[in-house]
Amino acid sequence: MNLEEIGARGLVLLGCGKMGSAMLAGWLDRGLAPGSVWVIDPHPSDWLTGLAGRGLQLNRGLPPAPAVALVAVKPQIMGAALPALAALGGGGTLVVSVAAGTRIAAYEAALGPGTPVVRAMPNTPAAIGRGITALVANAAAGAAGLAAAEALLSAVGQTVRLDDEDQMDAVTAVSGSGPAYVFLLIETLAAAGAAEGLPAELALRLARATVAGAGALAEATGEDPAQLRLNVTSPGGTTAAALAYLMDPEHGFPPLLRRAVQAAAARGRELAQ
Repeated sequence: MNLEEIGARGLVLLGCGKMGSAMLAGWLDRGLAPGSVWVIDPHPSDWLTGLAGRGLQLNRGLPPAPAVALVAVKPQIMGAALPALAALGGGGTLVVSVAAGTRIAAYEAALGPGTPVVRAMPNTPAAIGRGITALVANAAAGAAGLAAAEALLSAVGQTVRLDDEDQMDAVTAVSGSGPAYVFLLIETLAAAGAAEGLPAELALRLARATVAGAGALAEATGEDPAQLRLNVTSPGGTTAAALAYLMDPEHGFPPLLRRAVQAAAARGRELAQ
């Protein structure tokens, strides 16, 4: 199914916070009609309420046989939210989950073993169409279900397929949580610049543009990031002086980030219990 075919049968969005809203905005930008979307959200934003005035079905029950039901609620409230989709289980509707920590087996148990399920992990740059989403499907969804999920999620960025669901905790720790690590880098780089005497506003502008530009360069060139780092580093220069601290094998950035990613992945596994 492509986006047009999904819209023709209807799409249900369970939960429409920041991630759900980012995806919905991407679908609408790609031509999905507001009237083909049913949103279930107990605390709808003003934006959602405005879309209801243009035909979006907001907290008005479920269509009889939608093509896709996308679950975008926080894992902590999954148990209370998922029964709203009970009538859609069993095979007629593809269930796509973007909730961290909730395994495919939980959806099969709640909605029936024949329910096609795709588990996905997008990230917040989806809000500007620059996200990346990893996907994995159960046997009931198969290749067709994966293709339909990709049609939805490619509207907000890149997609990649996983070989195994067990890889999802690592994906969550790297790309799902990763934007927060990058925002922290911008924050701390700006603070360090201010500590060296720059006006805070200027330091933040420099840090923000530097991180954004370096990321764009890494993606555009496709070069190994280690080589890109070497391209900036003159022997005995200012960058080398900074990297001597950042690349310290015990206390530098590599072991610190490795521990951070391990902690995020471990938390993802805890949420699945």
